[in-house]
Amino acid sequence: MPLSIRHITFDCTGDPYELGLFWSSLLGRPLADDDKPGDPEAFIADPAGGPTLLFVRVEEGKAAKNRLHLDLQPKGLTRAEEVERALALGARLLDDRTRPDGGGWVVLADPEGNEFCVEREASTDESA
Repeated sequence: MPLSIRHITFDCTGDPYELGLFWSSLLGRPLADDDKPGDPEAFIADPAGGPTLLFVRVEEGKAAKNRLHLDLQPKGLTRAEEVERALALGARLLDDRTRPDGGGWVVLADPEGNEFCVEREASTDESA
């Protein structure tokens, strides 16, 4: 039987609960009921049954570009609106790769420096 993905794990040197709050607000999904500030880890479940986002405290800081990152697609807002919302929540803009035809993506970093991309909204041409 093949393996399934249980968690997508984010390392953080700060409070996993605080990083979890950023992602909870960004994705509109609550942290687990028993998570609290100062815990060594925090969880965000996927109501559709997909992998949990797991935030874990580590000692070492981030040293290089992520080798894996999330590509997020807006639903109900435009890419520009979601980027502005992410920035207001504490994300940093790393690179805007939006193309003149509207394709492309915007590269952001969460408060711990983990990169993620915001792609074109679903209501337009699906090609990135």
